[in-house]
Amino acid sequence: MYSLLHSLPLSRIALEQLPAAAGALIVAEIFYKFGSFSLECLAFLATWYAFDLVLSLFRRGRRGSI
Repeated sequence: MYSLLHSLPLSRIALEQLPAAAGALIVAEIFYKFGSFSLECLAFLATWYAFDLVLSLFRRGRRGSI
């Protein structure tokens, strides 16, 4: 995590990762009640990955159509 945060500029983190992380956090808070912190953390990280993937594909599609 340290390496990831230091390899990307703050503006890119704010524009690309923050929306995906916030969406994943909302989904995790509402739906993930596994009774295990580890399982909920892994599910949150998987959701963040999925949200980031969808947003990346959306951004790539928008760039190609303009």
